[in-house]
Order: sequence, then structure tokens, then C-alpha cells
Amino acid sequence: MSKFKLSERSLKNLEGVDPQLVAVVKRAIELTNVDFGVIEGVRTEERQRELVDKGASQTMQSKHIEGRAVDLMAYIGTRASWELNLYDNIADAMKMAAQQLGVAITWGGAWTVKDIRMWEGPMQTAMNTYIDIRRGQGRKPFIDGPHFEVA
Repeated sequence: MSKFKLSERSLKNLEGVDPQLVAVVKRAIELTNVDFGVIEGVRTEERQRELVDKGASQTMQSKHIEGRAVDLMAYIGTRASWELNLYDNIADAMKMAAQQLGVAITWGGAWTVKDIRMWEGPMQTAMNTYIDIRRGQGRKPFIDGPHFEVA
């Protein structure tokens, strides 16, 4: 039996989200070593514009608007945490769940890996590779650790 489960709020935030992505999130909470909740699923265009305006998102073409993306929040006990190392652990659980369920998932911590199921090794390495690629292009990496979307 899993030591973590999704809260009622998390389940509500999954309403309207692509069923395959919902299944991956529900499986990942059973596999993870870091507790997490779903803080955002389907997003309105107005909400997306807010996030773009304040720099929290880079596009109005967000898969959140289509219900094909979720943002997950890591928890240490009852405290929400933005510590990036927790998100690559969550990404490892999402990768395992995606592999088990046969769903292609892209993670916002490693945008150059279009399907995390295909990445060999831990997701922390995928993120570091993405950062190296962006820097090699003279571009700033956009790390969105909480974000997962159907590829």
C-alpha cells in the first residue's frame, strides 16, 4: 500500500484533465518517495495570460488550456515546497507511471526530452542535460519542475 494519496482538492483539480494523464498522476502518487498534490489542471485563457504576464509561463499555447497538463506541488509533511530536487524525484515517479501505463509525458524540468519514458537514467540527469543544451545555445533554461504534460 502506498504511503501517499491524492487529496480531495487534488482530485478536484484533475477534473477535465486528459484521462491518460490523470491515470499517470494517480499511479505516480503510489510510486513516489515525495508526497505531492495537484495544484492546477485545466486553466482558462485568462489565467494563462496572468501567468505569462508575470513570467511564470512563457506561452499562451499552454496544454493546460486543453486539459493536457498538470502542475504538481511537492510536500514535506504538510509544508508545500519549491525545492527543485524534490521535483526531479516526483518526475522519476511520473516516468515510472508513464512507462507502466504506456503514456508519453513531457516534463517541464527537461523540455528537450519529449517523452520521459524514453530517458535512460534519473530525471535529474535529464534536467541537467536540458540546462546544458540551453546554455550551449546561449539561451536561459526555463525550468518548470511542477509541470507535466501529455506529449
